[in-house]
Amino acid sequence: MIKFAYKELKHPLDMTRIHFRYILPLLASLLLPALLGGCLGRPADKPTLTVSIQPQKYMLEQIVGDKWEVKCLLSNGANPESYDPSMTHMLNLERSAAYMRMGNIPFESAIINKVQNNNPGLRLYNTSDGVSLITGTHTHDGTGSEADPHTWTSVRNVKKIASNMYNAMVELDPANKVYYSRRFKRFLGSLDSLDMAIDSILSPCRGRAFVVWHPSLSYFARDYGLEQIVLSPEGKEMSVEDIGRSVDKARRDSARVMFFQKDADSRQAQTVNAQIGAKVVNINPLSYDWKGEMLTIARTIADEDRDD
Repeated sequence: MIKFAYKELKHPLDMTRIHFRYILPLLASLLLPALLGGCLGRPADKPTLTVSIQPQKYMLEQIVGDKWEVKCLLSNGANPESYDPSMTHMLNLERSAAYMRMGNIPFESAIINKVQNNNPGLRLYNTSDGVSLITGTHTHDGTGSEADPHTWTSVRNVKKIASNMYNAMVELDPANKVYYSRRFKRFLGSLDSLDMAIDSILSPCRGRAFVVWHPSLSYFARDYGLEQIVLSPEGKEMSVEDIGRSVDKARRDSARVMFFQKDADSRQAQTVNAQIGAKVVNINPLSYDWKGEMLTIARTIADEDRDD
């Protein structure tokens, strides 16, 4: 059509008219959505909260729903004992409305002063505040005073952790208290159900021992009357003598399961387990699927107890 119209030109300005005839509708179709978007306004980004580990992210999201974006400092697969947050993670933290620490994790203590200096207005919360802490798990003789940081591996502890999160959210955002309260109560109900389910699964296993590479299940063992035998105190080099003592204890106590985390050397675990004869099971206590991990651990212990 443009070629035909060009032949019919009677005045040089007719070319301009032809161009506008076809170009204006195209420009309108491209610019109108942008103009309307500017007039109507774009939805504002959600405010941000930062937590330390993936299980915390899962827990906090059960309370805040779609009101906040929850970011996590610990990268997938990272070891919390030696973790060094990236610049991106630190910037996200400093731009957050609050940082909810797990409490007692080494990297948290390492960064907290820097965080406070860079953002003095950042709200800080220890979500394990009020939890009855276990000490001595990070040494073979059990005499250490260092608190075991794995508080989230107890469903009963998580009730307190969730309560701390809820109280923090009411302080940060009182206008949405009813919304948070409704979701918090629903989450507590699911935790009660999970606790009862695990207690029922493990009720025939009271007093049973299990082996774990790092002492990540101390609170889980306390809740359900189990004994945790540790092969390698977290963040500490193990000696041949220490491993030998743990292996001997595992044999005496007829431990039927050895749990090891994905950051441990599976070949080393298999080598040590050759002397114990337990079932080697990989677990991830730092998984976002916290609920699934707790159930997997309970069912594994119960299944091996029945097969014994």
